[in-house]
Amino acid sequence: MPPVEAWVKVWIDEEAYAPDVHSSLACTACHGGQPVRSMSAHDGLIADPSADPETGCGTCHPNIAPYAADSLHSTLRGYDTALYERSIPENHDTLEFMETYHCNECHATCGDCHIAQPDSVGGGLLDGHAFVRQPPMSQTCTACHGSRVKNEYYGLNEGIPGDVHLRQARLACTDCHTGDQMHGMGDAADANHRYDGVREPQCEDCHADQIGVGSGILQHEIHGTEILSCQSCHSVAYTNCTNCHVDRTEEDVPFYKIEEHSLGFYLGRNPLRSAERPYRYVPVRHVPIDPESFSAYGEDLLPNFLNRPTWTYATPHNIQRNTPQTESCTACHGNEDIFLTADKVVESERAGANLNVIVDVVPPMPANVGQFFTGSAAPAEAPTEEAGEAPEPGTDDSFWGADEDEPAADETPSDDSFWGADEGEPAAEETPSDDSFWGEGDSEPAATEESESDDSFWGAQ
Repeated sequence: MPPVEAWVKVWIDEEAYAPDVHSSLACTACHGGQPVRSMSAHDGLIADPSADPETGCGTCHPNIAPYAADSLHSTLRGYDTALYERSIPENHDTLEFMETYHCNECHATCGDCHIAQPDSVGGGLLDGHAFVRQPPMSQTCTACHGSRVKNEYYGLNEGIPGDVHLRQARLACTDCHTGDQMHGMGDAADANHRYDGVREPQCEDCHADQIGVGSGILQHEIHGTEILSCQSCHSVAYTNCTNCHVDRTEEDVPFYKIEEHSLGFYLGRNPLRSAERPYRYVPVRHVPIDPESFSAYGEDLLPNFLNRPTWTYATPHNIQRNTPQTESCTACHGNEDIFLTADKVVESERAGANLNVIVDVVPPMPANVGQFFTGSAAPAEAPTEEAGEAPEPGTDDSFWGADEDEPAADETPSDDSFWGADEGEPAAEETPSDDSFWGEGDSEPAATEESESDDSFWGAQ
């Protein structure tokens, strides 16, 4: 983000603010202070009234403020859930003290999204103190969610294109992540971490007809809805951080350092498998933690370090229609490079909860794979175009299944025959058919009509 001049950060633009309904309130109604024309006006001033949402915003927004105050966006409950599981109760106070230096600024008040940029990127009013109903993505969301989500979604990781939902559909964060989710309302009200409870948002919200059995897409028919998460096939390499250490300078300024990070894509066994997330394999990402991450604040603060996996359930924000995984069956089957096998995990972490994530045996190519294809066994090698046979792996036709004028498969064998038996899994539910993942034919989706101006999508220039 470009730097903002100090005076711009606090400049109240009368023209921008005057039409705002909040302009009918006196400044002191929210900010306290004294209604006088002197420096004593700042006596008792509240810089950010929304730091206490129920007091600062709840009078006018009683249906939202109490939930927002207790949401994952506002509290550190997600961090605490993870850290407490790795620690013991005797260490919780020390960990919470550490959080006051290194975590609190990244957890948003109402004003950090709707009035100003977050403090973590220097603050500053978004639009002359006018309240912005839909937070501008580049000034609020990616200001905090920058190093991983922003780089993935915008295509800033070298050699990897941006997410198709941005490149093709021009979707902002709030098109998928609703206000209720951000405010901790509805299904998000009782979540203890971001993958707790109901899966929100869901790919099915837009792509219900293109997923699983009944979709008419061969690869989706074969894999169903309980073998792989959508990201298993449609995301690409993402950032994995080896560890993170936090400390403070002699001047008491907090800082952190990550010793190593790299791009990679790994399918692991699902550590959060449930009826809501039934997938057998999902992308897993190494989180920036190690046993000594907080050693500057005390010894052995994470004695149960491996009670929770270091390779965790991931939903990368770099979705593509075609990926290395979709090029052929053997891109995944029998390919150890794509799975989180033990050799990819450092020896000190090959224990505890990671054992439920590490893939011991990579799924082989099924002996009966020919049954999945129309009228013949799977070819031993890729057919040539000159022979007039099926297109090469990686093309739309080979991945997305036959066009309407091609015969449909006579029979689709069960998931178990493709991936190996797992008697405890329920059958995938059927969904209506569709011609392709994106809709009719092979065309990509047209850009959606934007309800807001470019400035509200990208943030003010």
